Amino acid sequence: MLSFNPKDRTERDNYKMLIGTVIPRPIAFVTSKNTDGVINGAPFSYFNIVSSNPPMLSVSIQKKGKSPKDTARNIKTNKEFVVHIVDQDNVEKINETAASLTPEESEIEKAGLTLAPSTVVSVPGVNESKVRFECTLEHSIEIGEGTDLLIGRIVQYHLDEEVYEEGGYINYDHLGAVSRLAGHDYASIGKVQTIQRPK
Repeated sequence: MLSFNPKDRTERDNYKMLIGTVIPRPIAFVTSKNTDGVINGAPFSYFNIVSSNPPMLSVSIQKKGKSPKDTARNIKTNKEFVVHIVDQDNVEKINETAASLTPEESEIEKAGLTLAPSTVVSVPGVNESKVRFECTLEHSIEIGEGTDLLIGRIVQYHLDEEVYEEGGYINYDHLGAVSRLAGHDYASIGKVQTIQRPK
C-alpha cells in the first residue's frame, strides 16, 4: 500500500487525492442573492447533512486565491440561500452554472433555468429541481486561508410530488440524484445493496 504525508504534497495534489477517493459526493446547487439583487447559482460537491434536529446542511466553498467566491460572499452578507439536489434531469443545465462569471451576471439566465419564489427566505430557487431547501445561515467558519464552511438551517422544504412518499420517505429512483466524481465525471445511483444493521 502506498503512503503519503499531505504536508509533503502540493495543494493541488491533496485536492486530486480527496476528490478522487471521497466518492460519490452529493451535489448542492446553491442560489444566493447579491446586494444588487442579482441571483447567483453555482454547484458545490463539498456538501452534506449536518443535523436533523434542527435540520442543517453544510456547504464548503473554496476561495479564489484569498477572495471568497460570489456564493460565499452573498450568503455571508444576506444570511439566506437555497440548496437544490442535482438530478438526472437538471445536471446538464447545472453544469453550465459552473462557468466563471462576474458578480453582475446571473448563471441562472446563462443556463436557461427559471426562478421559483421561496416561502420564507428572500432568495428564490429554481423550478428545474425536484428538491430544494430554503436555508438561513447558522454558522460561517473560515478554514485556513482557502475555504468558507457555511452551515445552513433549513427553514422550508420543497419537494416534487413524485419523489415524496407516504410516511415522509423519499423515492430515490424518482429523484434520480446525481453525484460528483473527479474531473468531468458524474455518477447516478447504481446497484443498491441492502444490509440490515445489527441490533
